[in-house]
Amino acid sequence: MSQNQPEIQYAAFWAIDWADQKHVWSLQDANSSTCERGEVDHMPEAVEAWAAQMSQRFAGRPIAVAVEQSRGALVFLLSKYEQLHIFPVPPAMTANLRKAFYSSGAKSDPSDADLLLDLLQRHREKLRRLSPDTEATRRIQNLVEERRKLVDEKTAQSNRLEAHLKIYYPQIPRWFGDVDSPLVCALLERWPTLEALQTARPDTLRSFFRKQHSRKEELIENRIKAIGEAMPALKDRAVVEAKVAVVKVSVQLIQVLHEGIEGLNRQIQEAAEAHPDFFIFDSLPGAGAVMAPRLLAAFGSQRERYQDAAEVQILSGIAPVSESSGKSSWVHFRFACSKFLRQSFHEWAALSIPQSQWARAYYELQCRRGKKHHAAVRALAFKWIRIIYRCWKEQVAYNENVYLAALAKHNSPLVAATKAVAL
Repeated sequence: MSQNQPEIQYAAFWAIDWADQKHVWSLQDANSSTCERGEVDHMPEAVEAWAAQMSQRFAGRPIAVAVEQSRGALVFLLSKYEQLHIFPVPPAMTANLRKAFYSSGAKSDPSDADLLLDLLQRHREKLRRLSPDTEATRRIQNLVEERRKLVDEKTAQSNRLEAHLKIYYPQIPRWFGDVDSPLVCALLERWPTLEALQTARPDTLRSFFRKQHSRKEELIENRIKAIGEAMPALKDRAVVEAKVAVVKVSVQLIQVLHEGIEGLNRQIQEAAEAHPDFFIFDSLPGAGAVMAPRLLAAFGSQRERYQDAAEVQILSGIAPVSESSGKSSWVHFRFACSKFLRQSFHEWAALSIPQSQWARAYYELQCRRGKKHHAAVRALAFKWIRIIYRCWKEQVAYNENVYLAALAKHNSPLVAATKAVAL
């Protein structure tokens, strides 16, 4: 909240401890010292009735609400009520205070609700009030996050599939690499064992590979030869039959997930291209169709949300944590952050290295200074966030030449490193 704006006078303070079926809550009227406690069902009808009751009781005046999540079903249910001002509480904050306030270590719902209520009343300045972004931005944010979940699930299924294949069909990972590719999934559907694959005629295999967009004749012939010379890794039919059954299921799941991801890709592209800020993130080197919408989702559309780039660096977990005790001080990886945001900036920074001369030079400079790959990429992401923040604030596209000119104007040592990379 801006210093020029008056402090909101809340009619009541409400803290709710989220659960799947029922939510335990603690409420205190601003004009009372008595704490009320109760439960509300998770069903929309129950929340609707509670909100209507509170609106009538407090004559539509604002109510501060603390919840231990920033998204999810409960937040979505509460967000549509204008009089409810939602303050998400980071789970790590609640956990640490629970340890401090409840030395027994016991976790009970009423205590959690009371703890959230105390945080809301006494330390509200430490919390950031939830302010929903525009519908266009929220659409992209939800789409890219759901896509990432499907990608993670596809990766888990692929790892599971490869683990089974290594037991009875180890040639597949060696011949084809990615076991979750459409070619491998189609092959396993048709020939789930080496013995079945070896019964196929060479012309049948050639036709299959070509239909799966494998066009290199030399590669096709080498694969056909390798298939003919291969030997089964396992002949225990009891084990093989069980593995084949599981592999068929994994292949089906991977195919469904692949189709789902492609469908989300189309929705994300459509939503991103319609967004007024997309041109900013689409101009970033290496961003592409996947990362540009994720970076847009990370920044959002509310220019007043962040006062400087440091807030983005901290919120995303890219900024390291500095600690000191006595004469000792150390810097470590930031754990308390949005993992999705950190992953987005980290992945894109790595993709920018071959696409941006100064980014490549900066990464190599960090490596020469002794940083390992991921630490060097995080350092690059830290620098990139400052640049994107300025483009986002000023609503201009990124221009590599403009940034290189700025580096030269300030006599940055990165200029010489960039020229060396370009040679």
